[in-house]
Amino acid sequence: MKVLMVLTSHDRLGKTGRKTGFWLEELAAPYYTFKDAGAEIVLASPQGGQPPLDPKSNEPANQTATTRRFEQDAAAKAQLAATVRLDSISQADFDTVFYPGGHGPLWDLTGDANSIALIKSFVAAGKPVALVCHAPGVLRHVTAPDGKPLVDGKQVTGFANSEEAAVGLTDIVPFLVEDELKAKGGIYSKTDDWAPYVITDGLLITGQNPASSSSAAATLMKHPALAAQ
Repeated sequence: MKVLMVLTSHDRLGKTGRKTGFWLEELAAPYYTFKDAGAEIVLASPQGGQPPLDPKSNEPANQTATTRRFEQDAAAKAQLAATVRLDSISQADFDTVFYPGGHGPLWDLTGDANSIALIKSFVAAGKPVALVCHAPGVLRHVTAPDGKPLVDGKQVTGFANSEEAAVGLTDIVPFLVEDELKAKGGIYSKTDDWAPYVITDGLLITGQNPASSSSAAATLMKHPALAAQ
C-alpha cells in the first residue's frame, strides 16, 4: 500500500508574529500507524522541502510516545526535510491520502489548487481521504462531481470552536473549522474537547483533534476500499 501525506508550507500565525505549521502528533502518530503496517509513505507539501513545524506541538506538554519516536528517527526526519512538491503528485500513484493538521493548512492548503484537485481525484477514483484536526478545513473549496461542496450532507468532524477558543486563536485564524464545515452543508458532530473522535462517511474520514490522529489513521487502514491492498 502506498500512502500520501500532505503537509502545510505555511509558517506564520496570522499577524501575531508567532510561528505555526503542522502539528507534530498529527504527522507522527499516523506516520507510524502506516509504517508499522508495512505501507510506503510519501510526504508532500505545496513548496516541497522542509515543512514548518508548529513549535508548540513539540513542547513537553504536547509530546507523545510517537512524537518522541519521530524525533529520534533519523530516516523519518530526513524524509520530512525533503517533502516532494504537491504539484508533482499524481493520485494514480497512491492508494489513499492523509492530511495532518496544525493551523498552517488554514492559510495555504485550503486554497491550494493542486490540493483541491488532488482530493477531488482521489474521491473520483474511489480512494479514501482522511483529514484530522484543522485539516478538514482544507475541504472548504473541494466539490463533489455534482458541483456541490464535498462535505455537503456528509457526517464530518474537525477542530471544534470550543477547542479553538481554548487555545485563544478564535480571532486569529482565517476561519473556524467547525463553522466552515457546517456552512458547506456538512453534518458536523464532536465529542469532548481534546478527546479522540473520528467519523467515517463513505470515502471521507475526519478526526476532531490531535488525540484523534492515531484512530483516524487506523480507521483509514481498515477502510473497505483499502481492504484488497
